[in-house]
Amino acid sequence: MVDLWLQFLLTLDATCRVATPLILCAMAGIFSEKSGVIDISLEGKMLMSAFAAATVASLTSSALAGLIVAIGISVLLGLLHGLASVTLRGNQVISGLAINILASGLTVTVGIAIFQQGGQTPTLERDERFRPVELPLAEQIGNFPVVGTIYKEVISGHNILVWTAFATVIVTAIVLTKTRFGLRLRAVGEKPEALDSAGVSVAKTRYFALIIAGVLCGIAGAYLSTAHGSGFVREMTAGKGYIALAAMIFGKWQPRGALLACLLFGFLEAVASRLQGVQLPLIGAAPVDLILALPYLLTVILLAGFVGKAMPPRAIGEPYIKER
Repeated sequence: MVDLWLQFLLTLDATCRVATPLILCAMAGIFSEKSGVIDISLEGKMLMSAFAAATVASLTSSALAGLIVAIGISVLLGLLHGLASVTLRGNQVISGLAINILASGLTVTVGIAIFQQGGQTPTLERDERFRPVELPLAEQIGNFPVVGTIYKEVISGHNILVWTAFATVIVTAIVLTKTRFGLRLRAVGEKPEALDSAGVSVAKTRYFALIIAGVLCGIAGAYLSTAHGSGFVREMTAGKGYIALAAMIFGKWQPRGALLACLLFGFLEAVASRLQGVQLPLIGAAPVDLILALPYLLTVILLAGFVGKAMPPRAIGEPYIKER
């Protein structure tokens, strides 16, 4: 019974780590789409950021430098998306997909040119990564039953980017509901002409939302390659940007709902990794491939609209043309 309880806590611990990039990207998607801009490019921004972070960390021996460059690259891609969809009033879905395709090809091409390792970066050393942080008295408190074990095994031992991801959920909720910018952001996604008539620039508001989304995607990418992993490998995001998009829709464009959906996806992936090689009663070897596919199957189900009814911002996907 004790072993089962410990395994459950370790699974929750893994869930937090696996869900981190999903949470960051889901919050990024909320900012973009609340402003009325469809952001399919979450995947591409995260992938490019992961490559940039690992590359810079490898060349400079600094994880922080990798994080800064990753954020910068992601913001630039966000601005590119804004140029195509806000300024030039192009199709937002096509613009986002173009960024994803660009990131997929460019990371491999540049990776081969720099490192000659088939598009991968060298394995990062300990000092080139964000390391886990043990909270105060984790070992001592861990001796206490239940609460102490939870503190030691689930709460303590995460790196700073994990805590950053959970903090962004709180910050996003506060910004959307308690600030003037949040009010404008929601207004520009619902009725941009009303915001424009009040003298607030629709384009600037949407660009600012895309910059915030770029920052969050940059952190998510850096986390994948310099915190959760130890370097960049080809297509390492593996559709996480699309899963985050599905989590955001499942959460009805609200931070709390998106967080719960991301934790659900993370839990499924954590369970799958722990079931590898495990013999189950009456079944035998656990069908790990099927369990690994569950997050993606759930994504398809959510995007198909089988779970509840999600109402997106009214003006999403529609370029704003100022009336004269």
